[in-house]
Amino acid sequence: MSGLRSGSKNGLLKVRVVDFTMQGVVRLFAFISVVMMAFVFAFVVGRAWPVIRESGLSFWTGSNFDSQITEAYNAPAEAPVYQFGMFGLIAGTLASTLLALVLAVPTGIGTAAVLCEFAPLWLKKPAVACVRLLASIPSIVFGLLGLMVVVPLVEKLFITVDMQIAWLDLFQMTGRNLLTSVIVLAFMIVPMVVALTMDAIFSVSDSLREAGFAMGMTPWRVTWKIVLPSAKSGIVAGIILASGRGIGEAVAVSMVCGGIGLVPNPANGAGFLLGPILTLASAIINKSEAISVTSIESALFACGAVLLTIGALLAIMARQVERWIRRREGANV
Repeated sequence: MSGLRSGSKNGLLKVRVVDFTMQGVVRLFAFISVVMMAFVFAFVVGRAWPVIRESGLSFWTGSNFDSQITEAYNAPAEAPVYQFGMFGLIAGTLASTLLALVLAVPTGIGTAAVLCEFAPLWLKKPAVACVRLLASIPSIVFGLLGLMVVVPLVEKLFITVDMQIAWLDLFQMTGRNLLTSVIVLAFMIVPMVVALTMDAIFSVSDSLREAGFAMGMTPWRVTWKIVLPSAKSGIVAGIILASGRGIGEAVAVSMVCGGIGLVPNPANGAGFLLGPILTLASAIINKSEAISVTSIESALFACGAVLLTIGALLAIMARQVERWIRRREGANV
């Protein structure tokens, strides 16, 4: 008996040692991750600080980023220009992302609901695999498709010679504009919205569906009234996270946006959607050839600092929205 007790004690001790070791390893890697993120944020903000400090409030309210880049590039070394305004870039980023979400969210949620609740098994498995694959396609592929397909199509369908003449004083109206950026971003965001929505729908208990069917509800009504509301916390969090990809997308958008940091204004009519824009991420790519100038380098790091801040806020918002919805539903969080 004493041998059995000592053996069980030794086994229990080994389990505790293993658990303690694994907890320590996990905490160590978590600490390293936090330190690395803090280092990246501090490095980017530190390099961007000269522009943020010198620009002051105009950093958030000023525009004409393109002319400011030219002015800083041509400025003498003894008198560098650190005055930059990011409002046009922020407006272009938010406009393209929000409009892309308007297209992508209903399409993504509807596709996910059909695949999860109505599609037969022979169609569901390959379709889900295709959605996962589309979500992992490199952005340069979407950019090439946008450049070769969407840009000529938008130019042919929406832009006339009279419109080009009317807007010639401000910019040259081409197929590279806000509308094209929205279409390309929507195609990039849809697979992510579908994948995250499917994960949220799969997590809904079958007992809820069975209760709806027992009350005589049709499959469509069960999906609309029971499944989607039960999965809304995951769906909303997924939409917020998907918007982070749209805001931070650089390569694909830089290929189709037009590369001019104008402020999109709905009062401009056709010029609102058919005018060129410049987002924060695409500005880093499009203006990187002038990064040898210290002030321009700081301005591009300032674009990165704003993107990091928006990304962090979106991640926090996604978590808080999910917790708020679940709390309202009576779940323990």
